[in-house]
Amino acid sequence: MTDLLKGKRVVVMGFARQGQALARWLPLIEARAVVTDMRQEAAFGDSLAPYRAQGVTFVLGEHPLSLLDGADLLCISGGVPLDAPLVVEAFRRGVPVSNDAQLFLERCPAPVIGITGSAGKTTTTTLIGRMCAAGGQTTFVGGNIGEVLLDVLPRLQPSDTVVMELSSFQLELMTVSPHIGVILNVTPNHLDRHGTMEVYTAAKTRLIQFQRPEDVAVLGYDDAVAASLRDATGGRVIGFSARRPVEDGAYLDGERLMVTGLSSPDGRPRPVMTRDEILLRGDHNVLNVLAACATAGAAGIPPEVMRRVVADFRGVAHRMEIVRQHNGVTWINDSIATAPERVLAAVRSYREPLVMLLGGRDKKLPWEPLAAQVVRKARAVVAFGEFGPAIVDILGQTLRDAPEAALHPDAIHCVRTLDEAVPLAAGLAQPGDVVLLSPGGTSYDAYRDFEERGAHYQALVNGLDR
Repeated sequence: MTDLLKGKRVVVMGFARQGQALARWLPLIEARAVVTDMRQEAAFGDSLAPYRAQGVTFVLGEHPLSLLDGADLLCISGGVPLDAPLVVEAFRRGVPVSNDAQLFLERCPAPVIGITGSAGKTTTTTLIGRMCAAGGQTTFVGGNIGEVLLDVLPRLQPSDTVVMELSSFQLELMTVSPHIGVILNVTPNHLDRHGTMEVYTAAKTRLIQFQRPEDVAVLGYDDAVAASLRDATGGRVIGFSARRPVEDGAYLDGERLMVTGLSSPDGRPRPVMTRDEILLRGDHNVLNVLAACATAGAAGIPPEVMRRVVADFRGVAHRMEIVRQHNGVTWINDSIATAPERVLAAVRSYREPLVMLLGGRDKKLPWEPLAAQVVRKARAVVAFGEFGPAIVDILGQTLRDAPEAALHPDAIHCVRTLDEAVPLAAGLAQPGDVVLLSPGGTSYDAYRDFEERGAHYQALVNGLDR
């Protein structure tokens, strides 16, 4: 079938993972791709040659407005804000603006399960993908993690299942919703990009806003904002809760995880597993498992398959990941924690004394609730990166307001980089302690992404005393 973009001029703004996927896919459908990136030609070396061989044109080192002359579509990467001059000009001229996720959803022949939330997206997406695959479905996991979905689009079949993690950056442009849309929670995050909670919430809501009666919205009932979105969808609403039974979805009944309604084979409450069978630490991960069970059940996966997957699941990289036990100290990589609330969930997951590594770049989010927990539970704190000095000030003020706290002012340290932070933390930690990299800020002050930061931390930790 001929694609509607055949012969059209498509401008791709940003040439990282999403832009590269578009630059590979657009020539396949015979669209005319023009890629623009603020980096100069020298930054790419020889990597552009294969794209140019497919007819892709590059405009580098600038985003001139003239790119929109004759353009039929502007596709932006997730890191490009809607108030960027080229995007604003596209809106002014009436040039449609889209992204790789929207283009994929519009064309995907298979049912899509889309997952979003302020925290827990990757763990829940991974669990759902593994449950669907273990249940016998040919499953593709992508979006912000896993496979580049535009790359697999040509071979997808209607009988396949696609599990897709989606961020608010991608969703703010969406005009199409997946067959099953999962909103785990909506708490302050990315306010440096969206400005207000209202704008951020509106972006998340778009995941289910365009659903039809045959579609399903899965909502986190323990989160006030997610639970309030019941009327935002035209589909069937199910939910998950660790606090109370639900009529349709998944819930915690004492120590048992239950599925019911659409998520149960016979519609009646059915046990999946007991809480102590979950290997992941923390109440937040119990919610992630409940969300995965509710969603996988709605996709036709039986409880025994859910249990088998969860009982074997030890987490994903950079998310409360054990790096090493060294000299009686456990080193944890939670580099994915780029917001204070994520760090708070990690802190609550440990009873052991903590040496905490906090820092990165600020996202303009409230740190006070986290600081109150840190001064009560941490043995020491090493702040690092661009936001490190501000973290020291926040903790210092919290200690002045809570003089009975366990953390001593002399145990708060500030360094510039992780290279300095890790050996300092090793000197501060005692046998039985947990050293927790759970930064609370983004990685963009020093790294390409949280994964690069986490990998650097792992290398530093594994290099101790070697």
